[in-house]
Amino acid sequence: QVQLVESGGDLVQPGDSLRLSCAASGLTFDSYLIAWFRQAPGKEREVVSSISTGDGSTYYSDSVKGRFTISRDNAKNTAYLQMNNLKFEDTATYYCAATYNLEIVGGTWKMDYWGKGTLVTVSS
Repeated sequence: QVQLVESGGDLVQPGDSLRLSCAASGLTFDSYLIAWFRQAPGKEREVVSSISTGDGSTYYSDSVKGRFTISRDNAKNTAYLQMNNLKFEDTATYYCAATYNLEIVGGTWKMDYWGKGTLVTVSS
């Protein structure tokens, strides 16, 4: 049984940093692309960042580029999202997801497995 478990969400102030973790089990972790998504209240889920297998190439949405860093530790079956200089608009539930072969259909990333999410709230 595949499980993705996110952790690290918290209530922080603008400008603060957080590191989210995604612990995976039940899959060959280093064979899966890992992505972080987020969903703010009343908004659609959006992809934030991803990291591939092999060369570990990364993708960032424009809204987080330069502030967030994705990484993975295949030995620990864990992916991370380092979030710096957090803004009010980063408030959302953050989800980790994995896919063996990434398909993007109509702008939607088709992922094989999803975690249950961790809440990040940026508030003064």
